[in-house]
Amino acid sequence: MEMYDFLTGPMLWVTFLVSFGGLLVRAVMYVRGLNWQLDRVAYRPNMSYGIRGAIRSILAFIIPFKAQAQRERPGFTIIFFAFHIGLLVTPIFLEAHNVMLEKAFGFSLPTLGTGFADTLAWMCLVGGLFMVLRRIAFPEVRIITTAYDYLLLVITLAPFVTGLIARYEMGDYNFWLMAHIITGEIWLLSLPFTKLSHAILFFMSRMQLGMDYGIKRGGMKGSDFAW
Repeated sequence: MEMYDFLTGPMLWVTFLVSFGGLLVRAVMYVRGLNWQLDRVAYRPNMSYGIRGAIRSILAFIIPFKAQAQRERPGFTIIFFAFHIGLLVTPIFLEAHNVMLEKAFGFSLPTLGTGFADTLAWMCLVGGLFMVLRRIAFPEVRIITTAYDYLLLVITLAPFVTGLIARYEMGDYNFWLMAHIITGEIWLLSLPFTKLSHAILFFMSRMQLGMDYGIKRGGMKGSDFAW
């Protein structure tokens, strides 16, 4: 159990500090990189309009079927949201993860029922499989896909594969538990340094576009956004 204690103790602290600290740095760098003269957007003088536009821009893409592009491909939209809901909700509210949080940091969050957590984990895996098939099947996606993109999908899905194997006690439970913790920490450590940083940069870019539209492209005049 020494390895388990290390992974759920000091290594977990390091992982959280690097992961969330790195994402915070990426967000700050994004904001510092904005230039109202180059973008021709008066962010500070019209902040209220900008915030209103930023909120509308984010909601347009996180509410299923609100954006026109999502309505054009309903099947992919359902898979996309199922994948991301399973990916985000399961690790945060899984009971076993909150036991580790309580042990390492002294607090925990509300937890999911076992059956519901299993369903979300399978949703993520099935959604991830469709993401892979989409990159293979659609020429417009395949042409911009590299081995790097597949590697990121492996990094993302590995904690769910190993977690379910451990959950159903297939094979050596201790081995798969260690594999689950290690792959989960690899995924967290990858967030600030790879394309997975879109976990935070997606919201930053949507906010920037929303502020652009909200301030200078009709938002201040009360007209609708030209999404």
